[in-house]
Amino acid sequence: MLDVHRLRLLRELDRRGTLAAVAKALNYSPSAISQQLSLLETETGATLLEHVGRGVRLTPQARILVRHADAILERLELAEAELATSMTEVTGTIRVASFQSVLLALVPGALSGLVAAHPGLRIRVTQLEAGPAFAGLLAHEFDVVLGEEYPGLAQPRNPGVDEEDLVHDEIRMAVPVDGPWHQGDLAELNGAPFVFDPGDIEPGQWARTQCRSAGFEPDVRFVSGDLLLQVRLVETGHAVAFLPDLLWTDRAHGRVELHPLPGRPRRRLFTAVRSGSAEQPAIRAFRKALQDQVRG
Repeated sequence: MLDVHRLRLLRELDRRGTLAAVAKALNYSPSAISQQLSLLETETGATLLEHVGRGVRLTPQARILVRHADAILERLELAEAELATSMTEVTGTIRVASFQSVLLALVPGALSGLVAAHPGLRIRVTQLEAGPAFAGLLAHEFDVVLGEEYPGLAQPRNPGVDEEDLVHDEIRMAVPVDGPWHQGDLAELNGAPFVFDPGDIEPGQWARTQCRSAGFEPDVRFVSGDLLLQVRLVETGHAVAFLPDLLWTDRAHGRVELHPLPGRPRRRLFTAVRSGSAEQPAIRAFRKALQDQVRG
């Protein structure tokens, strides 16, 4: 009988590439990981790792096991979900990864609702961008990921991941109340100072593309993924930004004027969980709490 824990370690090695990376992620020593994988080789009677320089590489036999490990772990999560559904009280711990605007607008209210409805449920939240968050979901570091998808930048669906839409959130042009940039037309902001997310992540790429489509290269004076900083720079007259409506859920936009962008673009916000855990009562409760916040 193959040991499921050792199969998971092999799967993590396939995902992360090195014994050191697996050890760091799972709080083991590299030697302990190596010892467990050696035991797995004994169980299977097959060579699973080849030494390449100072590292290791999975053999074809190891990759066969990795494919089956994915299915085995998904079935175990399905079993846990079915067992949990048979119980009346929603308990346990959910590990959530989310980006900033959802954390600001939806998560606090959802947590308040969960505390009242399910006092035995514990939620741990980490602010994280989409790439590392989805990697952590597949590696079982997180149970729920809050994702976003910008118009024209649809990402391929991850196999083994269940997605559920939250809201389609309009993005508007935000300009200071005081200053020379009151135009409601994006093309007229050529030469204005902008604050955008970094250009190597989806929101930053999308924002720059909007300006280029309007016929100019944006003057990006400030680069930050912190939306509260972006708001502050607009309020104080130092920059123009593209900000999502969700950001104004619980705040007035006082010293910020909002204008529609061409085509009234909307980003898609969604929750993602591993397919095997989608029916876990705790995860269903968390998703419902977020939906309740969206509906107001």
